[in-house]
Amino acid sequence: MATSDDGGFHGPSIEEFFPEAIFFAGTPFEINRIILIRFLAMLAIILIFWIGTRRMKVVPGRFQSVVEMGLDFARVNIAEDLLGKKDGRRFLPLITTIFFVVLFANLTGIIPFLNISSNAIIGMPLVLAVVAWLAFMYAGLKKHPGAFFKNALFPPGVPWPLYIIVTPIEFVSTFILRPITLTLRLLMNMLVGHLLLVLFFSATQFFLFTATQTSIFYGLFGVGTLAFGFVFTLFEVLVAVLQAYVFALLTTVYIQLALADEH
Repeated sequence: MATSDDGGFHGPSIEEFFPEAIFFAGTPFEINRIILIRFLAMLAIILIFWIGTRRMKVVPGRFQSVVEMGLDFARVNIAEDLLGKKDGRRFLPLITTIFFVVLFANLTGIIPFLNISSNAIIGMPLVLAVVAWLAFMYAGLKKHPGAFFKNALFPPGVPWPLYIIVTPIEFVSTFILRPITLTLRLLMNMLVGHLLLVLFFSATQFFLFTATQTSIFYGLFGVGTLAFGFVFTLFEVLVAVLQAYVFALLTTVYIQLALADEH
């Protein structure tokens, strides 16, 4: 809230990310505002791709062209660019799904009346990171069932006494830190972005509608915070797309490392 009972300005707090339950309160199926936004984002993905692909034409219309451009971006610039055509098409459904789920969940942060990214709390980024980690494990064990863990933990060419130091480092960095860093990178970008936007727009509300009762000059600050809020909204769109690309790209990189011949 921009104001409180004492008439002062109060910026956003972490409590915004833990809203009250709307449905099924106190049960394992509790649904709050953020869960509803997740449902809306997933429904939007299903509807867009269903409408865009249900009547495919050789000469596509505008909507089909946009959908195809999005799919081609994930296929050409992420999957096949790093994995090649064979493995790229094999893992394409997973990579495409991760890209668009992250993208749509991020974009809810700048949509009016939603105004928060589903990835601004840890649950969804963590689940996506675990999926990426499982894909990495599956790819490595499928391609190199007998040597995946051996070569991951005991890199070839390292003098054997150094394995005392190298092996624990490789274990932590390869099998533990990867899902953690994937989770935190996405989570913190979306969380901080939301807090900044709420700060600018709540400050605008305060300066234009509360502080101006004291002095009209406070309205100038409101115009400034509104301008910054608009600029950061555009920046948040860029961050939403970039984070979706980075998450899908790193997932693909991890799969590529698992498939590499040295494993």
